[in-house]
Amino acid sequence: MIQIKSLNVDSRLLPLSFDCQAGEVLHVVGPNGSGKSTLLAALAGVLDSDGDIRVGEMDVRGASLADLALHRAYLSQSEKPAFNLDVFQYLALSLPASATGMEEEVNQAIKTITAMLKIADKLHRSIHHLSGGEWQRVRLAGSCLQVWLPLNPYAKLMILDEPAAPLDIAQEGLLYALIEQMAEQGITVIMANHDLNRSLRHADKVLLLNQGVVHRFGRADEVLSAENLAQVFETSIKRVELEGKPYLIFD
Repeated sequence: MIQIKSLNVDSRLLPLSFDCQAGEVLHVVGPNGSGKSTLLAALAGVLDSDGDIRVGEMDVRGASLADLALHRAYLSQSEKPAFNLDVFQYLALSLPASATGMEEEVNQAIKTITAMLKIADKLHRSIHHLSGGEWQRVRLAGSCLQVWLPLNPYAKLMILDEPAAPLDIAQEGLLYALIEQMAEQGITVIMANHDLNRSLRHADKVLLLNQGVVHRFGRADEVLSAENLAQVFETSIKRVELEGKPYLIFD
């Protein structure tokens, strides 16, 4: 279970509290500058904050980097590193310490994850020779390996900051299939997202932020109402159904 109580970061994020169960998918949504990335960085333990953040029994604010790495994966918005690596070398660096001596299990995990993300043919390519979408899928694979339960029994949480941003439509489908797979393992997934229609269909819960304040938190279909979104995004929004599925239309 992920528990957050009275978490705040200076004036960027005012005190907020929420919790997530194992295997739940939470989308953090809101306008640019609403505090989404700040919240995720604080949850990951890489940004100074006040309050209480617990991932299972671990106190995030008091945990070592080694403990954080075992319990959660954090995919930030970032550029490629200056140093050069082949994809397989990058993935090797993402393996959890608990995977030492598990060669067969590691090979199977890499095979499964790279096949799901369609990057199995890029293992021996330099990360600097990848497109933006390819590099993002490699980074996603590394995050999955870090908290892949057959390799890491301590894993509980995957934090993703706008993971779909560099991906095309087809690659987005791979991302959401992968998130579903991680959730089925019992990993909680907390991610920032701009595509509210994807959130409406793929999130179990949604946290709607506005200027560092929680506007709404709860089930996706309740939070992502036309009224709530219009208040936060200050634009006209309609919610309709097409072929039995809900869609949000922005005027």
